[in-house]
Amino acid sequence: MENSVLLPISAADIDAAALVIAPYAVRTPLLSSPALDALTGARVFVKPEMLQRTGSFKFRGAFNKLSSIPQSARSGGVVAFSSGNHAQGVAAAAQILGMQATIVMPSDAPVSKREKTKGYGAEVVLYDRDKEDREAIARAIAGPRGATLVPPYDDPFVMAGQGTVGREIAEDLAALGLAPDVVVAQASGGGLIAGIATAVKARFPQASIMCAEPEGFDDHAISLRAGKRQPHAAQGRTICDALMAAMPGELTFAVNERLLAQGVVASDAEVGEAVKFAFRELKLVAEPGGAVGLAALLSGRFEARGKIVVIVMSGGNVDADLYAKLIA
Repeated sequence: MENSVLLPISAADIDAAALVIAPYAVRTPLLSSPALDALTGARVFVKPEMLQRTGSFKFRGAFNKLSSIPQSARSGGVVAFSSGNHAQGVAAAAQILGMQATIVMPSDAPVSKREKTKGYGAEVVLYDRDKEDREAIARAIAGPRGATLVPPYDDPFVMAGQGTVGREIAEDLAALGLAPDVVVAQASGGGLIAGIATAVKARFPQASIMCAEPEGFDDHAISLRAGKRQPHAAQGRTICDALMAAMPGELTFAVNERLLAQGVVASDAEVGEAVKFAFRELKLVAEPGGAVGLAALLSGRFEARGKIVVIVMSGGNVDADLYAKLIA
């Protein structure tokens, strides 16, 4: 990209992140599925980040970010705000690096995500998603302690860490002598898709990169069409609890508005079907927020026939009772 100097992250930042996280992160495989190919008429590869440490891609960015904190500043610990997956990523990374983590989580976050976060030794502070500002709470905690705030997406180290997903996709396809036509990954704040787009486009500039969002919560799709950051207008909830950010991040959108081809959506019903498909055909446990790209593919939300398509399944941290309902 001729203007890459202006962007918050580069392919070189992602290469550096890959070295930092290599001893601790899982290099997840690229899976192919004859059933998916037959259904879609495409050659589909799935990147299963539910197999990542902590059950989602978020460990990558969290570990890269925490590793960047100078030793002299580590005693203050870290504070993060998250509905669950970033929380676990930060808590696990802090545990490995011997730092104290405090996580500000919504009181309606899945119990499994809350308990897992505590299990990594983090302190969990709950807030009301509808009435309170999680960033303000996190700052109030971090200030007096001299703790480092770890944003869920709007941070170059976090974005570069998530970009290692795209770097692995590019390497694995190149090793097979293939070039991707379409790469789809979920977007909430946009850190994952920004990192993936940066890494994949560096190696395959012709690839079409798409973000996938729950219907109604498609702030990226809206923003891409408008050419500037716009909030979504959704009221209420989606089963994709991990994908409810109201507006794209500032740094992430600087990358995404330049590198993404489009945004695609899927309804909660379509996402439920995709979770079921992943269970039955792929033998993968996907949380709803990790299956929107797959849902968009299965529902024909974008043109896939005859193409090489990569679907990133970003996590598998789902409460057992909801999962049982979806796969029944």
